[in-house]
Amino acid sequence: MRLALAQVISSGDKSANLAMVEDQLGRAADAGAELVIFPEATMCAFGNRLDTIAEPLDGPWVTGLTRVANRHRLTAVAGVFTPGGERGPDGRQKVINTLVATGPGGVSCYRKIHLFDAFGFAESDSVVPGRDPVIIDVGGVRVGLTICYDVRFPGLYTTLAERGAELIVVSASWGAGPTKIEQWQLLTQARALDSTCFVAAVGQADPATRGIRPRGSAPTGVGYSAVIDPTGSAIAGAGAEPELLVADIDPSRVPEVRKSIPVLANRKF
Repeated sequence: MRLALAQVISSGDKSANLAMVEDQLGRAADAGAELVIFPEATMCAFGNRLDTIAEPLDGPWVTGLTRVANRHRLTAVAGVFTPGGERGPDGRQKVINTLVATGPGGVSCYRKIHLFDAFGFAESDSVVPGRDPVIIDVGGVRVGLTICYDVRFPGLYTTLAERGAELIVVSASWGAGPTKIEQWQLLTQARALDSTCFVAAVGQADPATRGIRPRGSAPTGVGYSAVIDPTGSAIAGAGAEPELLVADIDPSRVPEVRKSIPVLANRKF
């Protein structure tokens, strides 16, 4: 399978973000990608009023994404915000941090389970958590979906592996700070080893590389997207700036590695 990881910088303008996604999907299609993965918060960057931009999955943003994915005959995965149906402590409507997968196979979604209540940011104030792990099929490859802070919780990744995942996506808008890039790289490689799956780790690029000032404490990205094989080795990686990273993976490696490193079979807890 050929993957494309679209390391982009989202803004607060949904229309501009959708146009950016359309451009990236065209470039990825020209490169022969079957699966194109965008970061968390692709629809709208953190630091903006999420309650006013949230849309249902049949709203114009996902409908536009689906149209472009179908035109190029590929599967697109992107971070969006859908209505949450609850109110936060500020009285505003909460949203659901959602990873939508769309294309010729239809529309599926994963709702972020682990909310980012850490490093001074309280995602649960404005976001309703999901509950269920999700796996989709892309061209016969079983793909698990996760979002950002999920990567700190190995149990989700081993659960996805036990349910048949061969590739796990982690779509992120990683918060900047001391050692945060190193943590991102360590955690994504560790989750590949825990699950003995390929991991496609896609983050927002660092806004500072384009002269964009941070929005308070909102996590707006550090870059360093990577494709990691089931032994924990990065086979392709990006830096901090926006980039379309294209890589090939061979899912037949997964059972080979699991035979050699049977951590799933040998687990006691």
